[in-house]
Amino acid sequence: MDTTEQKTPVNIEDEMRKSYLDYAMSVIIGRALPDVRDGLKPVHRRVLYAMHESGNTADKPYRKSAKTVGEVIGKYHPHGDMPVYDTVVRLAQDFSLRYPLIDGQGNFGSIDGDSPAAMRYTEIRLAKITGSMLADIDKETVDFGPTYDGSETEPLVLPTQLPNLLVNGSSGIAVGMATNIPPHNLGEVIDAITLLIDKPEATIDDIMQVLPGPDFPTGATMFGMAGVRDAYRTGRGKLMMRSVCEIEDIPKKERQQIIVTELPYQVNKAQLIQEIAALHNEKRIEGISDIRDESDRHGIRVVIELRRGEVADIILNNLYKHTKLQQSFGMIFIAIQNNQPRVFPIRDLLTAFLDFRKEVVVRRTAYDLRKAEERAHILEGLVVALDHLDEVITIIRSSKTPPEAKAALCAKVWPDVTPSLARLGTIPADGFRFSDLQAQAILDMRLQRLTGLERDKIIEEYEEVLKLIARLREILGSEALVLKIVRDELAEIRKQFADPRRTRILENVRDLTIEELIAEEEMVITVSHTGYCKRTALSTYRSQKRGGKGRTGMATRDEDFVEYLFVASTHDYILCFTSKGRLHWLKVHEIPEVGPAAKGRPIVNLLRLSQGESLAALMSVRDFPEGEFVVMTTRKGIIKKTPLSAFSNVRAVGIIALSIDAGDDLFAVRKSTGDQEIFLATRKGKAIRFPEKRIRAMGRTARGVRGIRLLGDDELIEMDVLESRGNILTVTERGYGKRTKVEDYRLQGRGGSGIINIRVTQKNGPVVGVMETSPADQIMMVTQQGKIIRMNVEGISIVGRATQGVRLLDVEEGDSVVSVARLPERDDTAEAARPVAAAPDEEEQPLSPEEEEPSDEIAGEDDNGNGNGAGNGVGDEEEEEPES
Repeated sequence: MDTTEQKTPVNIEDEMRKSYLDYAMSVIIGRALPDVRDGLKPVHRRVLYAMHESGNTADKPYRKSAKTVGEVIGKYHPHGDMPVYDTVVRLAQDFSLRYPLIDGQGNFGSIDGDSPAAMRYTEIRLAKITGSMLADIDKETVDFGPTYDGSETEPLVLPTQLPNLLVNGSSGIAVGMATNIPPHNLGEVIDAITLLIDKPEATIDDIMQVLPGPDFPTGATMFGMAGVRDAYRTGRGKLMMRSVCEIEDIPKKERQQIIVTELPYQVNKAQLIQEIAALHNEKRIEGISDIRDESDRHGIRVVIELRRGEVADIILNNLYKHTKLQQSFGMIFIAIQNNQPRVFPIRDLLTAFLDFRKEVVVRRTAYDLRKAEERAHILEGLVVALDHLDEVITIIRSSKTPPEAKAALCAKVWPDVTPSLARLGTIPADGFRFSDLQAQAILDMRLQRLTGLERDKIIEEYEEVLKLIARLREILGSEALVLKIVRDELAEIRKQFADPRRTRILENVRDLTIEELIAEEEMVITVSHTGYCKRTALSTYRSQKRGGKGRTGMATRDEDFVEYLFVASTHDYILCFTSKGRLHWLKVHEIPEVGPAAKGRPIVNLLRLSQGESLAALMSVRDFPEGEFVVMTTRKGIIKKTPLSAFSNVRAVGIIALSIDAGDDLFAVRKSTGDQEIFLATRKGKAIRFPEKRIRAMGRTARGVRGIRLLGDDELIEMDVLESRGNILTVTERGYGKRTKVEDYRLQGRGGSGIINIRVTQKNGPVVGVMETSPADQIMMVTQQGKIIRMNVEGISIVGRATQGVRLLDVEEGDSVVSVARLPERDDTAEAARPVAAAPDEEEQPLSPEEEEPSDEIAGEDDNGNGNGAGNGVGDEEEEEPES
């Protein structure tokens, strides 16, 4: 017979769209996302139900896991055995679930990522707490549906009394969405639900008073409460988890060790240890001498032993930053409600569970009411039969068959008032007739029930059933009674299974700053003339005696030389002032740390300098308090004072620090308190000392005023803010230097020509550095070819102003000293330099008549800033210009 094929054309785009949507919904509903009511995915629900149906409960002996897996895949879950066994394993792991739902016996894996034993070796049974999830499942409290082959039925949701979705959490990746609900403490969740029962209008803040945040099975600490609040309010947020670590001393080894006792949720301990070891081997985290895993069945204990002298807090902060000792947890509260995925704020999650429990209680009460009414109906017939026992027996004996007896009993009308029923008010006005059920119950009644005692029991039971019916009807008619039942059941669950919180909450913990990851250490900052910048640990340079050769401090090319050198902490800011009067920020730890002989990195890669702009001065500060000032000077003697706080907010392209005249440039910057003394020194050996109060504070864009009047082609070489250290140290280009008491430089007015500071000759060369020092200080000198020497100041002779000094550094031919820096404090491990008498060619020599210093009538300004003679002139007035 011919058959004709019928083909229907289908648009491939429509078919793909429909098929993919069907697949996506199948994954979302049937695999990846939990139900908002019981917090379970289908496979979890099927495992628990199969164990319940087979009697594998908490009060029974353990059974092989393989038997349960076979039961599940044979009846309910049409997939492979390994996915089902993986589900069984996770439900039994106390480090995966806050409250495990399966009680396992055997190897179910570990926090190190070890695989569980095969299902034929492990044994399981339902945990005691799981009984509360399956209670009343046989009372029509939830809907059932057919299994995959239609041969069985399975619950579509469990009638759980346990708020499992929040208590144990859930995670899953669906199509186009994912859920990640953290576990919580059972007692806190029940308290939050109770709060909503008592106070339905409770806000998020009210809820967080009793439910402050997640509670992970592995403990650890949690911070980032703003993220928790966002998640509770919107359904999405992020928190940070941090391991519990303690720092212990090892007395015998004179070192410290870090002990890790708790890990963030879902962190693999073995992988964490490997990660730490790899970071140490790669030199990304240094200072670790040994890592040991001393964990046992009683808890976690990972020992990280440190090298001698290492700062444990710094290494621990680096471990938090670069390893999973600290890890974020992204919260997404997505669950299935009415067969649709939805994002739930915490209040909606609690309300959804509360509504579900109300529904379960109502359905259970309706079921109990129906059963009670059915039992009352049977007992009613038995009571009537016992009150008319002789007639009932006569009817039964006269009947040939049970159906005939049943029909006869149902046909008989019992008009007489039965005492028992009359007392209970249940006798119909037109007489009583047995129903089919009552007649069958009479026929099935055993003869022993005819005794007087048994008759009294039937009547008592009938009375109790009637009271139960009244109570159940009252419950169904009152939502308040339903909520009370829900509340009482939750309280009982809390009493049985709640335990203390494991995860500690840190309210005020902030994200780690970079400074907290870096040990505070004094660094020598050097910048070459061509702009190469680097930092080197101060401890690298040991102290030498006066007249030593020094050591290589920076590799430079023939045309390059070291121009700036100073000491700062790794936690300090570097204020970088440019020749054009602009200011840029830089942190010391951002400068590359290299060895003494390396030349460093171009500073243009660290700062955003404009064309033609070069670095002019550097200053280190820790913070920007009110009441402190920055004093700036230019080569032509202009000086200016600006509050330090004005430089606290620097843009990436820099800001104006001062306005500079054409042909002039900024060269020295110092920090002051506002009431100190200023000391200015020139290249040709002149100096002036005057009170800082002679300079008023100005804005960032002001030009400044004259600090010293320069003669001829002389120029300022140094400016210092005196701190009562006692002596002025002067160093010249050929490595000569001397100390002179501050008192030898009398106070003058601002703007004068100054007095003699040092006798400059061809032998010692022009002045390259002047600063105030104390005997306890150390200095560091650097030469044009990169040689650096570090020495104690107390080894330098104290002489008068009009001398040429003694040799401090043996400068080779073609080399010269270019920079001098005072170190912040004495290094006790450095070799102390003893005071050495001046060599014969270094003895102090008096000034010739031509070199005698001028008289006291040197021009300068009085206390009011008015010039007297040579102190007056163009440029003395402050000029302020708008910021460009």
